[in-house]
Amino acid sequence: MMKICITLLFSALAYAALGAKHPHLVVIMTDDLGYADVGFNGCKDIPTPHIDSIAAHGVTFTSGYVAYPVCGPSRAAFITGRYGQRFGFERNPQYKTTDEHMGLPFTESTIADILKQVGYHCGVVGKWHLGAHPKHHPLNRGFHEFYGHLGGGHSYFPENLTIKDSYSAKNESESYRTWILKDHTPEEPSQYLTDAFSDAAVDFISRNHEQPFFLFLAYNAPHGPLEASEKYLARFPDISDPKRRTYAAMVSAVDDGVGRVLAELKKNNVEENTLIFFLSDNGGPTTKNASNNDPLRGNKGDAWEGGFRVPFAAKWPNGIPEGMTYDHPVISLDILATIAALTAAPIKPERPLDGVNLIPFLTSNKKRAPHEAIFLRKHDSGIHAVRSGDHKLVAFTKNQFVSLHNLRTDLSEAHNIAPNHPEIQKELENKYTAWNAINIEPIFLGLTHTENWKKRAERRRKKKESGSPAAQTDNDQKTDAEAWKEHYFKKFPEADTSGDGLLSWPEYKQHKTLRNRPPR
Repeated sequence: MMKICITLLFSALAYAALGAKHPHLVVIMTDDLGYADVGFNGCKDIPTPHIDSIAAHGVTFTSGYVAYPVCGPSRAAFITGRYGQRFGFERNPQYKTTDEHMGLPFTESTIADILKQVGYHCGVVGKWHLGAHPKHHPLNRGFHEFYGHLGGGHSYFPENLTIKDSYSAKNESESYRTWILKDHTPEEPSQYLTDAFSDAAVDFISRNHEQPFFLFLAYNAPHGPLEASEKYLARFPDISDPKRRTYAAMVSAVDDGVGRVLAELKKNNVEENTLIFFLSDNGGPTTKNASNNDPLRGNKGDAWEGGFRVPFAAKWPNGIPEGMTYDHPVISLDILATIAALTAAPIKPERPLDGVNLIPFLTSNKKRAPHEAIFLRKHDSGIHAVRSGDHKLVAFTKNQFVSLHNLRTDLSEAHNIAPNHPEIQKELENKYTAWNAINIEPIFLGLTHTENWKKRAERRRKKKESGSPAAQTDNDQKTDAEAWKEHYFKKFPEADTSGDGLLSWPEYKQHKTLRNRPPR
């Protein structure tokens, strides 16, 4: 801890010696954006010029991770700078306005709690998802301003928002139809929600640019429901897949908003001294919203790269080189650690940060990797992962299966090298064991524990098990195809990316395709 304090003090003194003011701070987080759905990661069918400009005038993190592959835990980790497993936030919280324990523990400090100690004015626009009880409202968790919704998702069209009081919504589904909260006051949106959030972000900058500010612009797009206004749909007449077309329109709306934020910073002459991070909260759920995680394996929720390796870029003209590509693994936890170092914001010794200050690594003062390892634990599914250097381990404890990959030569995680490298497997498992030793179990039941979710999961399970009509014979005989799938599952249990103990046909086909793909 003494080392951390000295590092923070040194960084602050070094920055002050440059005669610079504390930078303005902006974090732009999208929701369920695919790894390959921004131009700086190679997207061709969805132009994202404004998002790309952050990378072009700053740094592209090619190995940028978040701390969890689904929304709520990912955001809890980002906003505290600590792995959520440290404090039991490892599930998407249920929308319960009467349960103060259903959300971010009050023992944890948010980025706003930390920054306001050094004079920052803090605002959040968009999605919260860290607890729906009034005690968890952003204004009760350190922020000075809030314009957004409390739950995990939201409808985008004003005519769908029929519930005025956010605290009267009884569940997650109803929360999608609530009015937007402006601080504590319900406000009925009059336009497409992504545009409304962009308006609020621009307004926040306009009103606060003369003082140090932190803006967390948390777009709920392109998270479902897939809804886009004609203004954005009209931009993609050549995309034939209706789901992909709507998704593209939603991403395009976000890009327009990013452009407006950048323009407002420039208009108010604060662009040069504003540190901006752009990232997604997790990987794209490709089958749900037609996002694209290529060339990564897996989707939102997975321990594979496609679950928690995300588009990640940063820009700060006064402090970060322009047009830089950074390949060492970084993680969303580093955002708060970087900000705390730059501003000399005090950190509670009993709640140490898990991230690191990235600035020395980006300015060539430090050549080594920022992290010895990046970790993931999925308690409910019994899966964990470790990324250390070029190697990545994914362990399925329920199936007693381990998959090991060299990401430099096998970015798609198609070739398991664990049988040939037991020493690397052991090294990564030892690192995980040490990291996990101070973690705790989840402290609340998640969205997947609600009755509605269980019923939906049961319907999916029955659909998986139904197979062809031949499976319904008196002897309950499986077809040859089903028997082969079961055989395949026993041989390759890691193909069950959902972790539900069953192998669906899409999971089988995806795994088989990856196995047959030649090494990159």
